Amino acid sequence: MTPPKFRRILLKLSGEALMGDDAYGINAPMLGGIVGEVKAVADLGVEIGVVIGGGNIFRGVAGTATGMDRATADYMGMLATVMNAMALSDAMRQAGLNARVQSALNIEQVVEPYIRGKAIRYLEEGKVVIFAAGTGNPFFTTDTAAALRGSEIGAEIVLKATKVDGIYTADPKKDPSATRFARISFDEAISRNLAVLDATAFALCRDQKLPINVFSIFKRGALKRIVLGEDEGTLVHV
Repeated sequence: MTPPKFRRILLKLSGEALMGDDAYGINAPMLGGIVGEVKAVADLGVEIGVVIGGGNIFRGVAGTATGMDRATADYMGMLATVMNAMALSDAMRQAGLNARVQSALNIEQVVEPYIRGKAIRYLEEGKVVIFAAGTGNPFFTTDTAAALRGSEIGAEIVLKATKVDGIYTADPKKDPSATRFARISFDEAISRNLAVLDATAFALCRDQKLPINVFSIFKRGALKRIVLGEDEGTLVHV
């Protein structure tokens, strides 16, 4: 068997990925499918950290559009990520994966607080660590949380799961001639103004020399292929 290319990864999942074809909430078959993809990688002995979004339940930006205070809306969004993290953890337990949820907001009756040393120990013990509540601060996205937690735990790569199988020269839904980048440098992605992650997250990954691979979570086996070093999605590198 081909050995995995990475020892420790940070997987960024959007809340929308949990919806499947539903309008909102958590789609059970979709959740189960994602857990299956993660388990296939965990079975290779890879240490996995996960940052989950909350857009399937509540988005802070959407709240501000209705006149809500931005900080309040962002905190509500963080709580939505905790709900998703709990659902993901429970689904992993049912699939035979040992998972722990750590929250950047202190909700000790429900989940553990984020403690870096403890998270690293869990990873070394083979547990999947799910990081909830973003960075714990308003005005920062879960993309930034992924870049931050990935840097803190010593992940070798950030894997951003999206609805599209990589980064394209243009929107493939609007431009049929658009082509996918197999690899692209941080500098070129900036010069082309490609929306890989939000600006803060992108800058942090670039500064920490932490590569990003953008891929489709809906493409069966894609996560495992990336971990094995195969050409899948788009790799953003220094």
